[in-house]
Amino acid sequence: MHITDSARLSYHYITESDADFLWELDQDELVMKYINGGKKSSKEDIQNIFIPRVQAFSNFAFGWGLWRVDKLDDGESIGWILVRPFGFFTQHPETDNIELGWRFKQSSWGKGYATEAALTVKEALYEIGVEQFSAIANPDNAASINIMKKLGMSFSHELEYKDKVFDETVVVYTN
Repeated sequence: MHITDSARLSYHYITESDADFLWELDQDELVMKYINGGKKSSKEDIQNIFIPRVQAFSNFAFGWGLWRVDKLDDGESIGWILVRPFGFFTQHPETDNIELGWRFKQSSWGKGYATEAALTVKEALYEIGVEQFSAIANPDNAASINIMKKLGMSFSHELEYKDKVFDETVVVYTN
C-alpha cells in the first residue's frame, strides 16, 4: 500500500530500521503521559517489546503497521500513525474494524499535523475498501479525543483494554 503525500506531510512505512526514531519519540514524558503515565521507553523496550508488537500486526498490503510522518518542508520526522485491526492483542480482534492511533513529537502539537496525517491514512485505507474505523484513548486525553472527532468519529463506549502489555480503561470512538 502507498500513502500519497498530503498538503504538508509525507508517509513512510516503519520497519525495525526506524528503531532510533521510535525511541527518540518516546523520550518526551508529555508524549508518553497518556500512554504509560509518562515513562520514557528504553532502547531495549523498543527493540524487545515495541517492534515485535508492531511486527505482529504489520501487513503492508493492507496498510497495517506504523506509518512515519515527515514534514515536507524540512523532512523532519514528527510522529507516526498506527493502523491495525481493532483489539488485535485481545481475545477478539476485529479485522473488519481498523484501529487508528497516533504519537507525535510535542513540538508538532497544536498545528494540525496529527489530524492531517490520520485523515490522509484513513482516506487511503478507505480507498482500498476499509469502511469501519475506531480509535482509543485515555479518557483524560482531550487532544486525542478531539482528533477522533475531527476524523468523523463519535463516542461509542468505555472499554477495559487488557493485553500482555496494557491494562487500562479507555474510551472508544468509531465512525
